[in-house]
Amino acid sequence: MEKLKKEGTEDSPGVILDPGNKIMEISGRSLPEDVATFYEPILSWLEEYAKEPDEVTVFTFKLDYFNTATSKVLLDILVIFEEMIEKGHSVNVRWFYDEEDEDMKAAGEEYSEMVDVPFEMICTT
Repeated sequence: MEKLKKEGTEDSPGVILDPGNKIMEISGRSLPEDVATFYEPILSWLEEYAKEPDEVTVFTFKLDYFNTATSKVLLDILVIFEEMIEKGHSVNVRWFYDEEDEDMKAAGEEYSEMVDVPFEMICTT
């Protein structure tokens, strides 16, 4: 599959979806003006990837901040992973948060309870 890469900006996250190099990551701040337009190609790419995923998919979230509109899209991404698991594929989510950012830690914990996807909570300093 072709890789998808978007450079991060002040308001939108960096995205690397590169299964060939085993890198699948969203990082930075996510408060794009038009969340649907920003994330549509990412969701489409993931839906296509889910049809023939790698043996093991490790997806990393390294978000510093995300707005309410983004939170819905993050759940949509996690639901795609949940459906992959239901079809017998292996998916692991790595959720990074700063040790001083209780909100980001809580968000990861809440997502991990909402979907049946293995979460690895990783505290950074």
